[in-house]
Amino acid sequence: MHKIFYCLFTLVIFSFSCRNNPLKNNNKEVQADQSINKKTSFNNLFIDSNAINIFLTKHPEYEKFRQQYGDFYKVRNYQCAWFDTSGMIEQAYNFINLVGNAVNVYNDSSLYNKNLAAQVDSFKTDTSNAVTKITPDITETELKLTGQFFLYASKVYKGADINIEELGWFIPRKKLDLSVLLDSLIANKSDIKNTDLPLSDSYKRLLDYLPAYRKIDESINWDSIAYPEKSLHKGSGASIIPTIKQRLFALGDLAENDTTDVFDSSLVNAAKNFQARMGMKPDGVIGKTFIKQLNVPPAKRIEQIMVNLERLRWMPQMNDSASIIVNIPEYKMYVYNSGKLQFDMDVVVGAAATGTVIFTGNLKYIVFSPYWNIPPSIIKKEILPGIERNKNYLASHHMEVYGTQGKGIPAIRQLPGDDNALGRVKFLFPNNFDIYFHDTNNHGAFNASNRNLSHGCIRLSQPKKLAMYLLRDDTTTYSSHKIDSLMNLDKEKWVTLKNPIPVMISYYTAFVDANGKLNFRNDIYKHDSAMAAKLFTPNDTLMAVK
Repeated sequence: MHKIFYCLFTLVIFSFSCRNNPLKNNNKEVQADQSINKKTSFNNLFIDSNAINIFLTKHPEYEKFRQQYGDFYKVRNYQCAWFDTSGMIEQAYNFINLVGNAVNVYNDSSLYNKNLAAQVDSFKTDTSNAVTKITPDITETELKLTGQFFLYASKVYKGADINIEELGWFIPRKKLDLSVLLDSLIANKSDIKNTDLPLSDSYKRLLDYLPAYRKIDESINWDSIAYPEKSLHKGSGASIIPTIKQRLFALGDLAENDTTDVFDSSLVNAAKNFQARMGMKPDGVIGKTFIKQLNVPPAKRIEQIMVNLERLRWMPQMNDSASIIVNIPEYKMYVYNSGKLQFDMDVVVGAAATGTVIFTGNLKYIVFSPYWNIPPSIIKKEILPGIERNKNYLASHHMEVYGTQGKGIPAIRQLPGDDNALGRVKFLFPNNFDIYFHDTNNHGAFNASNRNLSHGCIRLSQPKKLAMYLLRDDTTTYSSHKIDSLMNLDKEKWVTLKNPIPVMISYYTAFVDANGKLNFRNDIYKHDSAMAAKLFTPNDTLMAVK
């Protein structure tokens, strides 16, 4: 499980054959390529520029893509994309097949246009002579195919048209030029399914599990299993064991379909595998928490998969440089260099009431032996009431007043030392949310299975390891002994990194690990449920997209 999150953020490198990268937001006005004309081009099928306006008036469902239509055809000097002198090109048939398959995979009927499919089929079955001139039918089908591609690509590659900040997501959304993407796909002339598209490997791996879970949902009764009176161990016998085995076999955790009621070694291994995938302690014991996770119906898991697929669509392209990634529901930090995982560590994140924000930043500073400048909210809720109860509260907690803040609230900080809530070091990536990484004076919290306990900042289980890694290029100055010394000063010591490192605080409750296993985590901040309300039709148990 060490490399569990590697696939989640290793995005594919795109090799498009088009004029520009569709992931770049090119704001320059598109210029027509005058070298493309009936005399110089093998394809002498060109549409009239006014045909687009007429078409969009007739088909308002594509109106929102007016700019993309203009950019795409202008750069082609209005040469047809889906037709040439031999008729409809193979990419058109491949695209319709892809959309038909996507309807089944995503359960989203909005992706499919039945009339367009019939039109494409009529061209496919037409064995008449080569096309020599543009016709109204060709123009109509040409522009419908383009519009349907924009509709499909916008939803599947870019994501639903929703305000992601309302869902607590402050990672900048991926920018995607649909017209450039279509140009690259047409120019490629290969099977669209084998064309590099702006979706990460992690997206594709997660998507592969959707059909399996739909099949499970359709074929197996998933009524709740009663909680055992006491935890079940190897050798136990219980009436619920056959049902547990049936479900673990269906989910791929149990190797063979065994219907006996004996808790044998195979069930122990299956239970451990299931527990690891759920983020539980893999001890092979079946208790209430185990059954609670096993009782989650496949339809709910389908929703969870689709919610996380949507988040992956938003993800911007990442380069191969160093980066630090935290997955909040997994309570894990991952440190990368040149796209390779260097190490991971357990973390503590914000409690439900003071949740850690989902955003990006750049780690610039390491602060050894830090003061804890206590936020006003904590001063009001905890410190001031403590002072009222005990006049020696500040001294007993190694705190001091060092000024005043707005509305007469005193500025209070905790001094460096063993009692400091930030521990011996903190790592700053300046942001508007006042969130950072830090050590802690309570390492016992890392023994808990649910580690959403903080006021919002992220506590690290191995802060010295991260400090040494960040300063690894200067081991003469920052040896292990020196860092120990810096972590035990009586005042702060700031170190500025020569090369700031990108930090991403993310939120994924469903993902596929490096071993190809599907993992689920609890929706600790209820972000999944809020997102599902915006994405899905509420009365559809198979989660049809709105």
